[in-house]
Amino acid sequence: MAVRAVRGAVQLERDEAGHMREQVEELLTAVLERNGLTTDDLISIWFTATPDLHSDFPAVAARHIGIVDVPLICAQELDIEGAMPRVVRLLAHVETELPKTRIAHVYLGAAAALRKDIAQ
Repeated sequence: MAVRAVRGAVQLERDEAGHMREQVEELLTAVLERNGLTTDDLISIWFTATPDLHSDFPAVAARHIGIVDVPLICAQELDIEGAMPRVVRLLAHVETELPKTRIAHVYLGAAAALRKDIAQ
């Protein structure tokens, strides 16, 4: 079993706690499904949010869908002029048999523009 990193992002339409939870839940679910993972395969997840998001912690969404025994951390993304607004990113460390080339990085909606080279 190898340890792999999976990236993902989603752009929110608005800074609202319920909306953030829905969008981050969708992102987490897509990461798990597209990589054939279960919550038992998760080692840890780092979340970042752009500075214009302050309604809630992205990790709340993970806890809401049952990711309760996995270390989670939230941080603020760099405030770079011209960067896409209202974005939550994640970096999940997982145990999987998938080779690096088969990891599906998930960029939902407008966030796909962030990493056209790896978004699937």
